[in-house]
Amino acid sequence: MKLILAMTRKEFLQLRRDPRLIGFILFFPILLMILFGLALKLEPENVGMAYVDQDQSMFSNLIKTNIWSEGYFKLYEVEDEDAIVREIQLGKARAGLFIGHDFSAELSENNQPTVQMYVDGTMPSLATAMDNNKHAITDEAVTNDMYFVDPDADNVVIPPQPFYLDVEVLFNPDKKETWFFLPGVIGVLIMQVALILTATSVVREKENNTLEQLIVSPISKFGFIAGKILPYVIIAFIDFYLVLALGYWLFDLPVPANPFPLLLLAVVYVGGLIAMGVAISTVSETQQQAIFLSIFILIPSILLSGFIFPVEAMPSYIQPVSWLLPFTYFVEIIRGLLLKGNTLADLAHDYLALLGFAVVFITIGVVRFRKYLG
Repeated sequence: MKLILAMTRKEFLQLRRDPRLIGFILFFPILLMILFGLALKLEPENVGMAYVDQDQSMFSNLIKTNIWSEGYFKLYEVEDEDAIVREIQLGKARAGLFIGHDFSAELSENNQPTVQMYVDGTMPSLATAMDNNKHAITDEAVTNDMYFVDPDADNVVIPPQPFYLDVEVLFNPDKKETWFFLPGVIGVLIMQVALILTATSVVREKENNTLEQLIVSPISKFGFIAGKILPYVIIAFIDFYLVLALGYWLFDLPVPANPFPLLLLAVVYVGGLIAMGVAISTVSETQQQAIFLSIFILIPSILLSGFIFPVEAMPSYIQPVSWLLPFTYFVEIIRGLLLKGNTLADLAHDYLALLGFAVVFITIGVVRFRKYLG
């Protein structure tokens, strides 16, 4: 027992000599707990809904007014039905509503016209939540004022509902959870390789007392940096296409016809994360510190990026944090390419954001690494 206590005391003393690690251990869990406690919700509010109202009647306004009053959907008008689908494809809306020009005329004849609702199926949990909240369209407060009854007419038949609501799930009609998760899994695997392996590689050389020997060797600083990160770049690319191929073969995951946007995504994402890993290695004195910093970036990226929980469900003051994470843009791009059939032009904003992160991280990583090597 004395030996166990002595060994325990030794470990605590060793931790005390590493105040930076103690700060990580105490500060990061508290920060993450507060952040996730505020941010993580499965049920979003003010979901964007693009709509077209060709009827522009009192009855169609009843539907729109009740949707507004429910507070779940946030309506905005677009030009036509194709524009609704396009808004959902571009991620500007998560749902759409189309009311035809003959809506009130069909109501007056008790012919039960159809109101078309579109739902983004790329996030099944969000699609299910929207489907559960469609009662704002068919609520009795709306439908009770839409029946036309002539008491003098013979054989009056009142339909059970004044109109039909046809819900169409776009881009993932079967709401396959694997189609939702697998594209993001690719990014998580790359992040593990790029951050943890790269961040610990240089620190490991220092802990093993081999860094000085490598610095005084004939290899240049650029060659040293390239030699250290090249294996992880290769591994990250292999992981990217391996998981993508397995998703296609095992789970019928869609693959775009044009391979270039996927290749460009892999290049900018891997490049940025490898550079971030290099930067982490230069501010870490031990492998423990490097791993802790990498995990601190990895966990918020998984939980705040829209990979698991919808960004729309987070409070408005937390959402900007999501857009400070490169993984958020990776998720938007890869789901757009694989599930929605977006083009490179459609996702240009996300590509530019991810490229900006890559340039910043590469600059910081190279500058800090040169200073680190002296």
